[in-house]
Amino acid sequence: MQFKWKKLLAASITCMVLTGVSATTMAAYSLSEEVKAPTPALLQASQIGVRTYTTTDPALLAQPDKDAILVMSFGTTFPDTRAKTIEATVNEIKAAHPGTKVVLAFTSHIIIDRVKANEDLTVPTPEQALEQLKAEGYNRVALTSLDVIPGMEYAYKTAVYDMYKTQFKKITMGTPLMYWMGQEGQADDVEAAMAAIGSQLPKMGKKDAVLVMAHGTPDPSNAYYAVMQDRLDALYGGKVMIYTVEGWPRLENVIPKLKEKGVKNVTLMPLMMVAGDHANNDMAGDEEDSHKTILQKEGFKVNTYIHGIGENKNVRSLFVEHANEAWDALVAEK
Repeated sequence: MQFKWKKLLAASITCMVLTGVSATTMAAYSLSEEVKAPTPALLQASQIGVRTYTTTDPALLAQPDKDAILVMSFGTTFPDTRAKTIEATVNEIKAAHPGTKVVLAFTSHIIIDRVKANEDLTVPTPEQALEQLKAEGYNRVALTSLDVIPGMEYAYKTAVYDMYKTQFKKITMGTPLMYWMGQEGQADDVEAAMAAIGSQLPKMGKKDAVLVMAHGTPDPSNAYYAVMQDRLDALYGGKVMIYTVEGWPRLENVIPKLKEKGVKNVTLMPLMMVAGDHANNDMAGDEEDSHKTILQKEGFKVNTYIHGIGENKNVRSLFVEHANEAWDALVAEK
């Protein structure tokens, strides 16, 4: 079966009647024109989807446009998977925007320190990257995220956007891989992402299943995993199940369901941008508490697929689309 993974762009969007917010583009909402005097809090609350800020500072407005793209990732200390995932995605964003300065920043300060110590490679934080862009005269910046869901990491990135937006002529903030769920006529990012991983799934017989390991988050956005499971069920007939390392559902929540289905053979694969410590150790390690070992003790035959989803070209294409949305908002006239 072939699965359609490209996002389908809709021609128009319906209004959100109860909140007074209406959709103006596929990527973002704006307040209804009927709201004549929105308060700052209401304006901030209506920043859903791609966020855009344009200065009213005459000095900034008088400057000629100088544009850049800032790509923000959590990062990884595994250089091989970084090259195949994060850097490969950045290179595709660069290819989509020839002649535009594209900068990569990591949000994990621990990873930044370790990469510097182990590889003598300096990767900036988002704050440092924006300070450097500003010093170089870039006054319009499109921020884009390599996050999978809008959890705590994405909240850090939007906080950076809010802190720095008044220092630039114009700044936009894109969405992570999965943001929209098809509500109010928007694209279904979750379905698109779950379909994109179809190209890396093995052929499965009656007693086979795939477990995709996500990270999990204490943020309420952990609820995205339930939506992912719904889309996985629709696409793959219940043969692909999701669990998390640090959220819900946990592996112990999924094992009984595997047994109920009569599954004997399980393939483990990460639903993470990179195949780092969680994939190599928590998921596929030989320790007693690794997911592979736990499943083997439960009587399953286990195979592992240790590749981040950033190695999947279909997934990278979706990240590029999200970067393009942030860029389109940056260069739009309004």
